[in-house]
Amino acid sequence: MKRILFIALAIVFSLAGSRAPKNKVKPQESFRLLYWNIQNGMWDGQEDNYTRFVDWVKGKTPDICVWCEAQPIYKTGTADKLTDIESWQRDSALLAFWNEMAPRYGHNYVFLGGHRDNYPQVITSRFPIDPVARITGNAADTLVAHGAGWARISLEGQSINFVTVHTWPHKYGHNIPKEQREKSAKAHGGDFFRADEMEYICRHTILGADPEGKDLWMMMGDFNSITRRENWVYHLDNDSPAFLVHDFIAAQTPYIDVIAEREPNNFHSTTPGRRRIDFVYATAPMFAKIKSAEVIFDDYTRQQKAMKDGKRVSIFFRPSDHLPIIVDFSK
Repeated sequence: MKRILFIALAIVFSLAGSRAPKNKVKPQESFRLLYWNIQNGMWDGQEDNYTRFVDWVKGKTPDICVWCEAQPIYKTGTADKLTDIESWQRDSALLAFWNEMAPRYGHNYVFLGGHRDNYPQVITSRFPIDPVARITGNAADTLVAHGAGWARISLEGQSINFVTVHTWPHKYGHNIPKEQREKSAKAHGGDFFRADEMEYICRHTILGADPEGKDLWMMMGDFNSITRRENWVYHLDNDSPAFLVHDFIAAQTPYIDVIAEREPNNFHSTTPGRRRIDFVYATAPMFAKIKSAEVIFDDYTRQQKAMKDGKRVSIFFRPSDHLPIIVDFSK
């Protein structure tokens, strides 16, 4: 039934219009959000103790950062796992890492989202963070493979909800035996699993607390899925399960796709494969505060294959296989 519901929502949403608010607040002093999937805990940064990464972040002067894949996993320039990878799986080690890293770019507060594996999300901030929930799903019902997080940050008396997301990345479903993965991929097992993850996350955050989106909410992360709003780029069938995640968000939640809403006629890929799978969502009261929003492609963030002596030495990219997003808000 759930799969039928999602496909029905997909077709219904293809006819739906924009929900962006027409009125904007007057410009005031701004704060800046920086979101980025930093690929295996900034895999590219180990050799210089993350100095280039820190300098770049400092140069962007963010007030709040959301990092996906916030745990180091592999040695720079290789696909070899770190020798102490098991210690990294402990939250204490990961928090110690970010409690040392974040102050280097001016943030003294850290929140670690829930995670079942080596791909957590972390929020760092210049302002105190109030943790609400670390989300990993319910093993008896729905798993959230890479976990999710929900925290609040207060700015000038206004409490803003931040929900971090990183959905399942594969074409096949979760926990599928290797010999069955090809069959699962052909049946869009990964798309349906991601849709289940997204429904679970939303029902345990905004839909359980503020289903009409009257308060200040944001949800951002690596969704590993595309939106039908940009099917003029992808040219998929209208009923493709590839759209399920963002169809659910559009039809069942009050969230607005910030990048697509502000630039509906432009396409901004966030990956080397010309796909926008990194999103920042906001409810209407939060969207009304946005002064600017952009995917950042510059000399540092542009994705480059990891090469040595003319040969590719890893499947990863320098500095990441994703591009960051910066959003400026009025307070």
